[in-house]
Amino acid sequence: MTALIDIADKVRSKNAGPFWLTLDVFCGADDAFHRISQGLNTGDVANLFNVDPDLVKRFDIPELNVVKFSLPRPAVQGTRADRDMHGASFAVLLGEVQVD
Repeated sequence: MTALIDIADKVRSKNAGPFWLTLDVFCGADDAFHRISQGLNTGDVANLFNVDPDLVKRFDIPELNVVKFSLPRPAVQGTRADRDMHGASFAVLLGEVQVD
């Protein structure tokens, strides 16, 4: 098993409005895309961010070698409970996920 960040070219997270986050995995090469696409489980991503798996939207985009997830933010952007106004720190957690 290998950390996602060691396979992908880049892992990025950002806001998708005040209620959602988007996590992008830029795979670079075709072989990295296929490995990540098959080895990265949507349920594991949901568990990592403590989100109901039915709320996680996944998009595999082979033309761009990108795997994308959209999920509800843990707190509405800008509220007192929000610890990451821009949603950028979530990429670090996803990058540590182990992939076969």
